[in-house]
Amino acid sequence: MADYYDLLGVSRDADADTLKRSYRRLARQYHPDINKDPGAEDKFKEIGRAYEVLSDPQTRARYDQFGEAGLGGAAGMPDMGDMGGFADLFETFFSGFGGGMGGPGASAGARRRGPRQGDDLRFDLTISFSEAVFGKEKEIQIRHLETCSSCSGSGAKSGSGPTSCGTCGGAGQVRRATRTPFGSFTQVAACPTCEGTGQVIADPCSACGGQGLQQVRKKLRINIPAGVDTGTRLRVANEGNAGQRGGPAGDLYVFLTVQSHPQLRRDGINIHSEVTVNYLQAILGDTIEVETVDGPEQLEIPAGTQPGAVLTLSGKGVPKLGNPVARGNHLIAIKVQLPTKLNREERELLEQLAGHHTAKGHQHPHKSGLFGGLFG
Repeated sequence: MADYYDLLGVSRDADADTLKRSYRRLARQYHPDINKDPGAEDKFKEIGRAYEVLSDPQTRARYDQFGEAGLGGAAGMPDMGDMGGFADLFETFFSGFGGGMGGPGASAGARRRGPRQGDDLRFDLTISFSEAVFGKEKEIQIRHLETCSSCSGSGAKSGSGPTSCGTCGGAGQVRRATRTPFGSFTQVAACPTCEGTGQVIADPCSACGGQGLQQVRKKLRINIPAGVDTGTRLRVANEGNAGQRGGPAGDLYVFLTVQSHPQLRRDGINIHSEVTVNYLQAILGDTIEVETVDGPEQLEIPAGTQPGAVLTLSGKGVPKLGNPVARGNHLIAIKVQLPTKLNREERELLEQLAGHHTAKGHQHPHKSGLFGGLFG
């Protein structure tokens, strides 16, 4: 099944207006009455299904989290007799020619007059490497729409209320007959005066300007679980914009970006780093201190460790998201540093050692090399 966002040619954070514009353009392009190419009708149905899912905040949220599997039977193609869910499809096609159909317009008007869910909001948050590994509670400040406290969301000044719209007579829609190459059609559109609500506010609330909503600044404390990474999205229910006319509030989605660490690199639940030892530590072995997500830890360098070897600190990686008891490992690549200059005493000792290995192996010193015997 193709990705619904790809089908509509929009990004995953596209707003409702962007979705609708793209859907209308594609619906006109692939409508079977216009496009006779093979496969156009199937494409038209796929576009309709994608828009049906993504235009509804609840089904969109399930799709974003679980994909097609999260929709179950709730987001199938609607019955052609049920024009409510499919209204925009016909409105899109016929509005392209200046006309419309009565049924869909009536359903759309009814939806506008009823409760409307608030928009979801996005908040981008940057956290440190350590906060991503172990989690933390963070305080953020957002701006969102809340129900106006002065008018309780009605939009009318205290002591007054909405009245029936004189333009549409309270129907919430106006009609206009239009001739097109396909015949005469009656265009049904939302009333421009009341915007489809069927009511107007003669004396609007001064606090919200008659909108019933106010933009406020709010502080929230959110829990960042252990094991998150860049791109992780946290959902804070009901902290998006407030709904209109008693509709539910949208959700707040916090998108995380994790800062890099100067020494450590993350790969899933494992941590990678490098450490440099001198050639004597590599040959003889040693115990050194290395930086980990838990702070300094002791690392044993076995005798005879080769350059490029990878040593493991088990259980010192990143906690698994959703199961913080399970942790990955810390993998440390060993780099061996050879000296570029030697003092006289060091050189004499190394030459003695090189000579010992040469005599033992019956090789000429110049053929074996100074460090050939050391690592031979």
